[in-house]
Amino acid sequence: MSSMTSNKPYMIRAVYDWVLDNACTPHLVLVAEYPGTEVPQDFVRDGQLTLNISPSAVRDLNIGNESVTFNARFGGIPMDIVVPIGAVVAVFAKENGQGMGFEVEPPEDPIEPDDNSGDKKPGLRVVK
Repeated sequence: MSSMTSNKPYMIRAVYDWVLDNACTPHLVLVAEYPGTEVPQDFVRDGQLTLNISPSAVRDLNIGNESVTFNARFGGIPMDIVVPIGAVVAVFAKENGQGMGFEVEPPEDPIEPDDNSGDKKPGLRVVK
C-alpha cells in the first residue's frame, strides 16, 4: 500500500465550509513559532494565535495542502499571512466553539549528510 498524504488540510477545509454553512465565524488557532509561519507577533499569546478567517475578515484565503495563506489587516495595516498546515492547532466556530482540533505536526527537518570524517577508522577488513 502506498503512503497517503496528510488528511489535515482536507479536514481544515471541510470544517471551514461547515462553519460558514451554519452561518458562523470560522477561526483558526495556530502555533506562532512554527517554522515558516508569518503572522503579526504583537498578537501572539502563550505561543499561539487565534485568527478570524471569515470571508469578511480576510482576502485571498487559500487553504492549501501545505499552508493556509491570506491577507488581513492588523491595526489597519495589511499583512500577508502564511500558516504551514503543521502549525494549525484548531479550526472552530466563534459563536459556539464547535470545530476540530489537531496535533501540531513536527516540522520537516532537512536531511543532514553523515560526516564521519575523523570519527573512526574505515570499515575495511582483509578477507581470506
